[in-house]
Amino acid sequence: MIQAYYLYTGPDGHSHVTRGSIVDNEVTAAKSVLFKETPPHATLEWHNAPTTQYVITLSGTLEFTMHDGETFTLGPGDILIALDVTGTGHSWRLVDDEPWRRLYVAFDQDAKINFQPDKSLG
Repeated sequence: MIQAYYLYTGPDGHSHVTRGSIVDNEVTAAKSVLFKETPPHATLEWHNAPTTQYVITLSGTLEFTMHDGETFTLGPGDILIALDVTGTGHSWRLVDDEPWRRLYVAFDQDAKINFQPDKSLG
């Protein structure tokens, strides 16, 4: 299974995350694809996702922080399903000596999300 993090804006207006995995063999139509690289040790303070998108980490390890102090770590091969386009947003920082190389795959807001929450967390 491919590790995934479902990042969304809750009813309280803050970003929250649910851990799980990507569902195999389901297609989501993409609107656009963008590759990006950020140098090691970079940070980005509070912000929202610019659009609904998958963010696929190719290299680098990041720590994300939510408004309530909750954190989670993304590494190579992990997928962030970024849906927190409103609210207080999230921040991140690179925690290793690698650049963050990633692929953004934007999709429509009403697209089916290929995500299965981790049942052991409930």
